[in-house]
Amino acid sequence: MAESLSELNFEQLLNESMQPLSLLPGSIVTGEVVDIDNDDVTVNVGLKSEGVIPRDQFLNREGVFELAIGDRVQVAMEAVDDGKGETRLSREKAKRKETWDKLEDALENQSVVTGIINGKIKGGFTVDVGEIRAFLPGSLVDIRPIRDIKDLEGKELGFQVIKLDQRRNNVVLSRRAVIEEEFSEEKEQLIKELAEGQTKNGFVKNLTEYGAFIDLGGIDGLLHITDMAWRRVRHPSEVVSVGDEIEVKILSFDAERMRVSLGLKQLGDDPWVKIMDRYPPNTQVEATVTNVTDYGCFAEIGDGIEGLVHVSEMDWLNRNIIPSKYVTIGEKIQVMILHIDEEQRRVSLGMKQCTENPWLTFSKNFEEGDRVTGTVKSKMDFGLFVSLPGGVDGLVHIQDLHWTDDPEDRLRRYSKGEEVETQVLIINPNEQKIALGIKQLEANPFIEYTKEHHKGDVVTGEVVDFTASSGAVLQLAENVHGEVRKSDASKDRVEDIRHIMKVGDELEVMITNIDLRGQSIRLSVKAKEQKEEQEATQAYKEKTEEEAKGPSIGDMIRESQQN
Repeated sequence: MAESLSELNFEQLLNESMQPLSLLPGSIVTGEVVDIDNDDVTVNVGLKSEGVIPRDQFLNREGVFELAIGDRVQVAMEAVDDGKGETRLSREKAKRKETWDKLEDALENQSVVTGIINGKIKGGFTVDVGEIRAFLPGSLVDIRPIRDIKDLEGKELGFQVIKLDQRRNNVVLSRRAVIEEEFSEEKEQLIKELAEGQTKNGFVKNLTEYGAFIDLGGIDGLLHITDMAWRRVRHPSEVVSVGDEIEVKILSFDAERMRVSLGLKQLGDDPWVKIMDRYPPNTQVEATVTNVTDYGCFAEIGDGIEGLVHVSEMDWLNRNIIPSKYVTIGEKIQVMILHIDEEQRRVSLGMKQCTENPWLTFSKNFEEGDRVTGTVKSKMDFGLFVSLPGGVDGLVHIQDLHWTDDPEDRLRRYSKGEEVETQVLIINPNEQKIALGIKQLEANPFIEYTKEHHKGDVVTGEVVDFTASSGAVLQLAENVHGEVRKSDASKDRVEDIRHIMKVGDELEVMITNIDLRGQSIRLSVKAKEQKEEQEATQAYKEKTEEEAKGPSIGDMIRESQQN
């Protein structure tokens, strides 16, 4: 056996020696190790001189030198004669050529090459394949996203070559393609087994705004954001993270389109079932603030049920609440169940209902007609807002400031912070409204005057002003005025009322109309004169008729008897 092996080796060496030797730089030739020392390895490739190659070029991947004298090795021809009569050889270049040949063969035949991940660069990782450094894109490391590749670094792994350019020294690998091939049989088996209602374990592969893609073992399923939890989820990252292993339920599976819909919340009981039994209206519960918006806050009352506390339901008194300054996410608050819409799965909550309603308290302490003292909180064009006991505000409308003075002039007299006495006109706790009056603290001079003076009465008034419509304003009593229009100033036609009267004149006039709503009195000189004429005419008529009749027979008999 030793003899035949020796003969075989001799025959192999003879055949190799008979082959023509390529002397071109870069050519790969086979040589024999003829000497080894601490620094170099001497190789004979059949030329006049032997080549000396640094010893470290023969170290294996683990850094171990395994060569012995007499071994045959492939080396790259660098120069037949370097000018000093010596042959220059390279083992490294030969190894690189061997690796490139291996990579080209792997790309052509779609075979697997082994390599070691040894570093991270922008967009991916570097992989050592023999003497060649290749690029592994981050998306092609695995069939699912991997947060940390420490467990993969330094290990020999299988890769598929997907791009090769020796001229540019560019090699792109994919580990994912190898894994997908390994999982192909498992994937086929999974397709046969998948059915609605099953529960499966999977890895979170990717997150989107609308959900998460879960790798079930070669098949991706969509876990929609609405199927993650019974509560409202704003983003999938609130529930899962990339790389998490989770259990999900198969909601639907379309084998033809390879679409799988998954559910996470369906693994538990639906908390909305019989929710009214657990949370009747007006129930007070503790809740956790889960989100804050411009229009209120969302709070979880338990069992994954989330409700909205509208900004209008946060405080009895402050209507300009900024929710973010009132509550914070994660804060425990007391809320009251206001309304539950089981069909729409919505819960309305209130915070202020957990405290005493100051409007209701005010209505218990005060009645309409009561006097109450407050402080002017603000002045508006339409009146005064007054702070009242209990922290509630009431409105004194501009028309309720004074019975007779100009409303705007009266309004200007008040200042913010001023203490005022008012009368309660209207209390409406449900609408949170309190109407106040200041003028009502005193008797209405107009009403008092009209109690004693009626339509058709002749009264006396003093001319105090003239109107833009050529009328005259008469003061009938203190804070009570009436108007004489030009057409009522005289029986005769009047071009200008100022020609027949002036400020300070005292006139007798007839009340022709009283408007209680508008608090106005219409006066007339003409009507008064016409009435006087009618009365004089009637008196004269009656006297004339009496004189024309003469004495009666009875009168004459009585007269004679008296005589």
